[in-house]
Amino acid sequence: MPETMEPVRTAHNIRRCLLVLVLALSCGAVTSFAMAENDYQRLAGRWLRTDGGYVLELRDVKEDGSLKATYYNPRPITVSRAEFHRQDGKISLLVELRDVNYPGSTYKLRYDRANDRLKGTYFQAVLKETYEIEFVRIR
Repeated sequence: MPETMEPVRTAHNIRRCLLVLVLALSCGAVTSFAMAENDYQRLAGRWLRTDGGYVLELRDVKEDGSLKATYYNPRPITVSRAEFHRQDGKISLLVELRDVNYPGSTYKLRYDRANDRLKGTYFQAVLKETYEIEFVRIR
């Protein structure tokens, strides 16, 4: 093949790659992957527990699994630990409370991306009971 044909072949391959990329983007394949990579940032915000006036505020969510959490009932309750991790492509969240009447009460939640909710259990340490609960985003 003559040397002058090589730039034409390269330009053709580049156009083909760009077309594939545009098609993938329009189908959402690349966007979904990018969202899955940093969807942990969706945890940030204020969340209202659906069965009462309890509010969980999450901020400074970082890729390493760290975040800052504040819990209100209706006044602030001390959060001793808050962290998240990925398991099987899903985001799980642990929030532990340590305050008067909250000696190690714990939320174990999973982020429901399709419905933008936090779902899971709340262990009430004083009563030693576990409840199924859910939070909806309020901001």
